[in-house]
Parts: sequence; C-alpha cells; structure tokens
Amino acid sequence: MSTARERILEATGELLATKDALAISTRAICDRAKVGMPEIYRQFGDKQGLLTAVADIGFERFLAEKRRNPLTEDPVADLSTAWDSHVAFALRNPHLYRLMFTPTGDAKPQAVKEAQALLLQAVERCRDAGRLRMSPELAGRSILSANVGVCMMALSFPELFGDLAVSYAVRDAVIGKVTGDEREDARLGSATVLAQALVDTLTGAAPVSAADLDRLTRARRTPDAIPEP
Repeated sequence: MSTARERILEATGELLATKDALAISTRAICDRAKVGMPEIYRQFGDKQGLLTAVADIGFERFLAEKRRNPLTEDPVADLSTAWDSHVAFALRNPHLYRLMFTPTGDAKPQAVKEAQALLLQAVERCRDAGRLRMSPELAGRSILSANVGVCMMALSFPELFGDLAVSYAVRDAVIGKVTGDEREDARLGSATVLAQALVDTLTGAAPVSAADLDRLTRARRTPDAIPEP
C-alpha cells in the first residue's frame, strides 16, 4: 500500500502532465492524493519543498534515459545523441522539464549535479580521443546551457522555434565549437597558409610562385582539400 508521501508525489506528477507547476493548487494535489492539506506540510515543509522533490524524481527519469543512450566508437557523435535525447525528453514532458530546469526559491533539485557529471563523462571521452578544444568542465557547461536554452525556446515559444532543424543547427554549432570540426580545420588551415604566403610575397620575405598561389587558392575553394606540401 502506498504511503501518503508517495501518493502526493504521484498526484503532483500526474497533474504536471497537463498543467504548469504554478497553475497547480495544493488543494488539487490533496484531492487527487486523497490526503488532508496539512499532510503536504508534514511531508515536504511547503509546496516548494514538494515541487523540488517532484523535480528530483523527474531528474531520475531524465538520467535513466540518458544512461540508456548507446555508446559508440565516436564520442562526438554520442554527444549529438545525448543532445537529441535531452530535447526529446523536454518535448514529451514540458511542464516537468520547466520545473526541473527553472526552479524558484532557494530549494534547487540536487540531481542537476548528476546530470552535469554524466555530461562531463561524455565530454571527457572526447578529450581522451583528442577531440576537445577546451577544458571538459567548460565544454560540459557550454553544451548543457545551450541544450537547455533550445528546450526552453521550444517549450515557451513553439511558433518561433519551428521544427527540430533549429535544435540540430544549434547542436552542431556548439558541439562543433567545443570538439572541433575536421572540415573547418581544413578550411582554416588552407586560409592560414594562403594568408601567410601572401604576406611573405608583400614583404619580400619569400615570394610565392604563380604555381604555388594557384594551388593554394584551389585548395581554399575546395573546403575538404588540404594543400599538399
């Protein structure tokens, strides 16, 4: 038989499926849980304490889904998978997600630290593979901040968000920034070599030949090409 605490948590979770936390009254929770009003205060201190407990349960579900994401030999691709699963969870649980990631008052869901730690592990795999351009801590915070921002935009302004193309664009930009994009590196490498050759020519340090200049500009026009030595 379920306890009063369990019934209150379950009732609040059920109401969050269709209403924002601020729109749910303690009376509605008590009626659904079949408990008296004082029971919420005995079990959780106040409504905010109850909502924090519900948010922590939400994080348990969120993290359980994260752990089910498959790991491949490509840690960068796995970051993209983790991003997409994060967005999918938010879209399936809009009111719960807002409660989890926009808490009010002093009480904050402690499970967010575990979510951050799980992301840090994924970023460290990129570092170990030589695919990280910054510290794992900064990379993890950057990805989580952008991921949450996309979800909040999708939930709060769906008409502006549009479809998932926005999420994919931000995902690729952020993850590409922290891990490095091989095609971007090739383009930057070609541009750097070309710029240095032109500077040397202008200063008379080492004039570039017409053949070398043609080879460099052709490489610059072809992003995937890397100029041969």
